[in-house]
Amino acid sequence: MIQNTPKRKIKDSVFTNLFQNKKYLLQLYKALHPEDNCVTEDEIADITIKHVLVDADYNDLGFSVGNRLMVLVESQSTWTFNIIIRALMYLIQTYHDYFKRTNQNLYGSKKVNMPKPELYVIYTGDRKNISDTISLSKEFFGGTKIAIDAKVKVLYEENEKDIIGQYIIFSKVYNKQKKLYGNSKQTIIETIRICKNRNVLKEYFESKEKEVIDIMMTLFDDQQILKAYTKDIEDSAAREAEKRTAKRLIKKGKMSLDEIADCVPALSLDELKELEAEVIQLV
Repeated sequence: MIQNTPKRKIKDSVFTNLFQNKKYLLQLYKALHPEDNCVTEDEIADITIKHVLVDADYNDLGFSVGNRLMVLVESQSTWTFNIIIRALMYLIQTYHDYFKRTNQNLYGSKKVNMPKPELYVIYTGDRKNISDTISLSKEFFGGTKIAIDAKVKVLYEENEKDIIGQYIIFSKVYNKQKKLYGNSKQTIIETIRICKNRNVLKEYFESKEKEVIDIMMTLFDDQQILKAYTKDIEDSAAREAEKRTAKRLIKKGKMSLDEIADCVPALSLDELKELEAEVIQLV
């Protein structure tokens, strides 16, 4: 299993960078709650849990609306029902931070005040007969009643009229351009050009085009680093497996080292001699 590498720097994705801006965060809330015409930027607070120990790709967002609502949103391009479990764990951690921040005592006799939770996933991949709402009870326990359930609303519609639909369009345009140009700056430039022409996140791209290019180029760099890291792990595992095979063949004593070398091509003859010495010492 590949572990997350130690964090080299705090980095954004376009998703997190976009919604760090209160203006766009308010637009996100209004897309989720078009009936609320009175909410202002001042009422919305970013409560996203910051991942500072690992360098993995996180597209998580958390925000509160006054003390009445807590909204958690995750963006995903690859579908998995494990999103429900992640959302539930993320919610519990967010509530923990909330009670601590508001100095509320969970062990006291007074009932604590807590905002109503809402869980969403913005799905930017291909539609696969996914329900508009998924739940822990249904997907993991056959719909039976369980002690605690979590329901996550799935957002997947392309829509140029709201910021969620625009982000989904951007993601799909990017995927198409990546197929054409690979991990290159041309992919990013074409993605931004097409989106601006379609009036998709146009204001954001016009104000932060260089920053977006830097963010996405960093993503490409990180993908290459992860591939190299993965290959190192795989090569190391393959060598260890061949060492175990070589030791077994040496113990049997039915093959010469030259013959064993043909069976374990990753090991040199000098390495096989060292293994042979180890086996002899253990006998």
